[in-house]
Amino acid sequence: MLQPIEDAVSDEDIAGFLSHYGFPPFAAIERIAGTGARPAVLLAFNDLQPEALRILQARIHRVFWNERTVEAVIMTARTE
Repeated sequence: MLQPIEDAVSDEDIAGFLSHYGFPPFAAIERIAGTGARPAVLLAFNDLQPEALRILQARIHRVFWNERTVEAVIMTARTE
């Protein structure tokens, strides 16, 4: 999950930002409306191992992009 990502930021801009830091293309994107200054996008990387995702996360967490400081959070899949 990346936050805060405004609705005006296109999926292509997000993909370009992530690609710049070595991320592969994401498989899915879901926009999550936030109250106030915390809108977010939830991204799925189906072919990326958790260890690799953690390495990539460190590259973008707290990076200033698009006039905001991006927070990157890894959310694990739930098993029920």
